Amino acid sequence: MGIFDADRSQYPTPGPDGSLDIDLTSGKYLKLWQGPNHPGITGNMSLELIVCGDEVVKGTTHVGYLHRGFEKLMERRTFIQCFPIVCRICVPEPDFNEYCYAAAVEELAGIQAPERANWIRTLILEMGRINSYLMYLGGQAGAFGLGVIAQWTTYVRDLMLDRFEELSGARIYHMFILPGGVRDGLPDGFEQRMEETLREIEETLQQVYDVMFCNAVFKKRAVGLGYVDPAWIEPYGITGPVARAAGVANDVRKDQPYLVYPELDFEPVIGHDSDLYTRADVRRRDLLLSVDLIRQILAGMPSDGPLMAEIPSVLHWRIPRGETYIRGECSRGEYGYYLVTDGSGYPRRVNVRGPSYTHAVALFERLVVNVNISDVAALLVSLHTYPPEIER
Repeated sequence: MGIFDADRSQYPTPGPDGSLDIDLTSGKYLKLWQGPNHPGITGNMSLELIVCGDEVVKGTTHVGYLHRGFEKLMERRTFIQCFPIVCRICVPEPDFNEYCYAAAVEELAGIQAPERANWIRTLILEMGRINSYLMYLGGQAGAFGLGVIAQWTTYVRDLMLDRFEELSGARIYHMFILPGGVRDGLPDGFEQRMEETLREIEETLQQVYDVMFCNAVFKKRAVGLGYVDPAWIEPYGITGPVARAAGVANDVRKDQPYLVYPELDFEPVIGHDSDLYTRADVRRRDLLLSVDLIRQILAGMPSDGPLMAEIPSVLHWRIPRGETYIRGECSRGEYGYYLVTDGSGYPRRVNVRGPSYTHAVALFERLVVNVNISDVAALLVSLHTYPPEIER
């Protein structure tokens, strides 16, 4: 058997429980490790791959390299002290954690954020979605050797970080959405500078489409790779672009509207071929949708009004006993916070539901079987996972 000619008839047959009896001493199989320091957007994850020739027979995801544990840390912090912690659960898109946590606290505390604050919150979430998608596109292209795409998307992402910096004073961890509202309004001239950034993003995405999506080599490798059966959506808990690329229009912004999304005119972006190429195209088009949504938000945002609701002293803030689950649509799918309070000044329990665990562990381990070694990194990137979201 040649190294590039794996004989699939020699693959082991899964048992009733799905386990594989693989004899690594037989000479037919080889164990390879990818990561935990693999370059790319998937970060600190390790993949244990059993290969036959150049094809994967079995893949196992290993996590635990980040040492986070934020959910337990929050049980020893006051409610306001938790607010700068949560943004670190997802580094490329931190604002969604800020919103979900703030909304959960507000619901249990009986606090209503002002209308203007909700418009600004929606703006921030769409800005964060754009940042996340730009990082994804660069990583997906880079996994196929198209490094120039990553340079282009990094450049325009940096322009959006400039907008975040002038809005919040920070580029990565913004800590701008807090229980009760937001920290400040839009600076003078922000709308004009944002429009310039959006135009630059649109021009860059056209170049990305021409060089990446119309590239014959990329299409040959991406079309058909990592097919997700629509019948898996419910059993695996698949959400976001991975589900929408399979023709299932799951989008919390439409299914259970929050903030000011009911005021905005849009429809979820969907595809039908459910492979890597389609997932990439759905995210590209969803990025352009976010550009349009930001324009709608800036056009409809109130020019004045309060930015923060009245809240008790954060040093002595006790929230009544209760529990709630707050969800929303991040760039990777449904994101949710389950918060339990017991009447003390600390959360009793916090559980974060992010798409990365479902997509990068359960789904990936099914999709990776029979995939060529050279496509493993690209397949994992196509599921758009952030390891801190798993090791929370």
